[in-house]
Amino acid sequence: MVQVSFVVFIISFCVFAGIMIREPRTLWSGASLFGMMCCLALFLFFLLAQYSQWLLNHEGMIAVLVFFIVAAAACVVVFPLFLMILFFVEGVRNIRHEGAKPSNMLSMLFAVLLYGYVIVWPSVGNLGKDVFGTAVYQAVSFTALYLLALMAMYTLSGILNLIHLRKSRNADYIIVLGAGIIGRQVPPLLAARIERGIEILRSNPHAMLIMSGGQGPGEDIPESEAMAAYAVEKGVERERIIMERESVSTEENLRFSAKLAEKKDAKVVIVTTAYHVFRALILARKQGMKCVGFGAKTKWYFTLNALIREFAGYLSLTWKKHGIVVGIAAAMIMAGSF
Repeated sequence: MVQVSFVVFIISFCVFAGIMIREPRTLWSGASLFGMMCCLALFLFFLLAQYSQWLLNHEGMIAVLVFFIVAAAACVVVFPLFLMILFFVEGVRNIRHEGAKPSNMLSMLFAVLLYGYVIVWPSVGNLGKDVFGTAVYQAVSFTALYLLALMAMYTLSGILNLIHLRKSRNADYIIVLGAGIIGRQVPPLLAARIERGIEILRSNPHAMLIMSGGQGPGEDIPESEAMAAYAVEKGVERERIIMERESVSTEENLRFSAKLAEKKDAKVVIVTTAYHVFRALILARKQGMKCVGFGAKTKWYFTLNALIREFAGYLSLTWKKHGIVVGIAAAMIMAGSF
């Protein structure tokens, strides 16, 4: 079994590597990494089983293994509680700093829903005495687990798409996505994106910097003009800046910026806030744009809330596909209960 599990691990590694090389801008990147780690755990299990007799003769090694097994089990048990506390506390911080708007309450809402699912929902199952009630309970439980697993894969895939071994990509264009201005002033979140774009520009000496953003409510000028002025103040030559002045959404940022790229099959880098990179890459892929994404940092409490908002945005793009999966599963659960 050791040999078989090792072969399975190698195959899973090749699948993961193939996805990351060919097209990492999908949830399959995170799913394949998770599958590879599961295959590695299976291989290590059979390896330990094969050498169990040797381990029994070395008490020190047994103690180390027991420690890691107990630590892993504790992490599995404590992790949901840790998530509840983390999202709730950071949700309170986000509301305190950003205001009590519905969009700023997402991380706190997630913490409450997670508490309800992990702590309260299991006791609801005990109330389902009839067949129909039990089937509904199972269908809702599956839907919640599916969404949690989907969110985990989305987050993992997003992290993988933020990892780059080098900033030099021989890029032709670096697109910095707008994030709103106040009058003519560039706020800190947008400034971080611009500075990250400048950083990537300096590592790609032949690239042009595309500032993407139109004029929205409360803005005296298009975002791209304020972004360009900020970049010039930071030492970027004005000749290396192209302004895209019409877009009012991420989808338009990408589509209108791509039209400004003069080179065919250009190498493109997208720069936005780290939590926003993966969804921007998904949108770019839907438009047929070949690109990679670099993320700018922002405050931690804001990142958690924004991550949930980004996941909700992803679901709005793919709800039909996932709705079919949930619908088929619910139908099978109902059919199997009668």
